[in-house]
Amino acid sequence: MRHLYTLFIIILAPFFTLRLFWKSRLNPGYRQRWLERFGFFETPAIQQSIWIHAASVGEVQATQQLVKQLQQRYPGKQIVFSTTTPTGAERVKLLYGNDVIHYYFPYDIPFVIKRWLRQARPEKLIMMETEIWPNLLIACQETQIPAILANGRLSEKSLRGYRRFGRFAQQVFQSIRVVAVQSVDDAERFKQIGVRADQMDITGSVKFDVSQPAIVREQAEAMRRLIGSGRPVWIAASTREGEEEAVLAAHARICEKIPAALMILVPRHPERFDKIAQLCEQRGFTLMRRSSNRTCTAEHKIFLGDSMGELPMMYQVADVAFVGGSLVDTGGQNVLEPASFGLPVLFGPSMYNFATISEMLLCEQAALRVDDAVALADQVIAWLSDASERAKFGENARRLVEENRGATEKLVSLISTLD
Repeated sequence: MRHLYTLFIIILAPFFTLRLFWKSRLNPGYRQRWLERFGFFETPAIQQSIWIHAASVGEVQATQQLVKQLQQRYPGKQIVFSTTTPTGAERVKLLYGNDVIHYYFPYDIPFVIKRWLRQARPEKLIMMETEIWPNLLIACQETQIPAILANGRLSEKSLRGYRRFGRFAQQVFQSIRVVAVQSVDDAERFKQIGVRADQMDITGSVKFDVSQPAIVREQAEAMRRLIGSGRPVWIAASTREGEEEAVLAAHARICEKIPAALMILVPRHPERFDKIAQLCEQRGFTLMRRSSNRTCTAEHKIFLGDSMGELPMMYQVADVAFVGGSLVDTGGQNVLEPASFGLPVLFGPSMYNFATISEMLLCEQAALRVDDAVALADQVIAWLSDASERAKFGENARRLVEENRGATEKLVSLISTLD
């Protein structure tokens, strides 16, 4: 099975590369340093590194306390970060500057992995959440590089997918030295695909531990003046393709009841910013783009967050948060970020990537689920019209985050057992 998998990746690698160049039409970052994905580098090899792989922007964001604690525990070790997208690379640069080295993640082909390992020379590999790459994991096992799955989660949908690969999936998962999972439910699903009890520990989610620097609050105050300090504001964050139509329909309904309402709209992928701006205008909305750095007037109904790295700041200027990727079947996005700012949170029915956390928020009356545009609009209207109810949900959200901090410390303790 491994040979078939490897052959499949080798056949697809040229198409993956062509896709990078195709996507670079909208984001030139996709064609930068593309040879790193094949294990070719312009810089000298590294000595004694700890390799962290975080595929998405959200996963990079979640590593802040992890990186800080690793640097304290291993002051002589270089942190190497890998991501799969330019947006992830930009977030690494924004958060860590020159304190870490960034490379693009390699294609999962044995000879590419060998070159990559010779370059990074990791003593440990830490993969965030769901990053399972068979050839990489088996290569690490063969070269005695301990692999750690950090903040691990496994949805029922992913479990069904892995089960189709039978013993091969079991071999891959058993090559991981430590599986640090978010919840009891995740642990049970990992057991069903062959992860042993002595490999696994329940640490909770490191996303509870993410904190924002004081400067973000200062920037938020400036942005609040930019969009109009007296307006009721709600944010639709990390929206995905096919979801903006519902969000815009909801905002039209909201504006009928609350004419002064402003929506901050932040699409998940930057290459879609222009397309979404056009969609807003087609639906009859007057919008202001963040990239223009101009002040909103009363006629502007939408503030388009077409910038990178500013979502935390935008959450802080909103009164209500809707987290996208949940009205379409993509499994949701990080709901803890708005919760940590004391915002009442809304999300749609598709939250399988954040099932445990979303259930915790619902149980603590810190969030509500909405199934469509009408329900979304009606709940935003209700919260914007009732400051007391809005504050109750927001305070419940903030308290939930505070009470569940500490996963990173548990994770680093597990990592240190592999020294």
